[in-house]
Amino acid sequence: MDFRLLKHALALGETRHFGRASELCHLSPSTLSRSIRQLESELGTRLFERDNRHVTVTPQGETFLRYAQEALEQWELQKRTLAADATELHGEISIYCSVTASYSFLYELLSDVRLRHPGIELKLHTGDPAEAMARVLEGQDDMAITPRPRIPPTALTFKSLTRSPLLFIAPTQPYDWLPEAPESSTAEQWRRVPMILSEAGLSREYANTWFKAMGVAPRIYAQVAGHEAIVSMVGLGFGVGVVPRIVLENSPLAERVQVLSVKPELPHYDVGLCVLNRRLKTPMIDAFWATVSER
Repeated sequence: MDFRLLKHALALGETRHFGRASELCHLSPSTLSRSIRQLESELGTRLFERDNRHVTVTPQGETFLRYAQEALEQWELQKRTLAADATELHGEISIYCSVTASYSFLYELLSDVRLRHPGIELKLHTGDPAEAMARVLEGQDDMAITPRPRIPPTALTFKSLTRSPLLFIAPTQPYDWLPEAPESSTAEQWRRVPMILSEAGLSREYANTWFKAMGVAPRIYAQVAGHEAIVSMVGLGFGVGVVPRIVLENSPLAERVQVLSVKPELPHYDVGLCVLNRRLKTPMIDAFWATVSER
């Protein structure tokens, strides 16, 4: 589209002077004069009255200048809109996380992404956080919310979201196998405690390390996939479990268990988002990652 004639007319209408208008348009006065004559010829009416000293705008010219201004503004708006549509990201991002993480972190994260990039579709898978990194490494999911391991795989990049301590939890009802004073309990007492632990993952590693330091082989009652189920089983009185505080705080069964003040304490969980390093080069993943980084 060639809007130069409209711009020439607007410059002359603003300055009412061929010399100043031609300078604004970066052309000679004679070229500007030809442009105005061409417009008037195509429209079949006079837009400007001029003599050697003065330029005035005719009533028809006033009407045309309003049209020219609106036309140029609409053209600029259309260019920006079409350019934005052409560069809008479209596609699907798959995210894996635990049920707890899905309502602890994802709502705010995904709200920001949806607001900035409405063309990105988000696909969510939930399950045992112990499987999160493997799913990303194997390409089953693009990203995962997972505890950061002691030594992260070099192929993955992590973005921390929160830190949560690991807790020993027990039923609120009294049982003869519960240590009376967990903060000063002995190895002998822990040998009698039925334990409900994760099948795998960082919480299981930390629990194993804790029992090894105590010199105890834990009495495993059940091995469970997912921390949420551990809270349920502990609340039913099957044993003592190990879960992150964030899971307990979001559990509807939190009032049915108690936190044991065990010494030494278990380490903290560093919960974050992970992605393959090479996937950060893709526009959609990079846009999602940038949104998380700004939070």
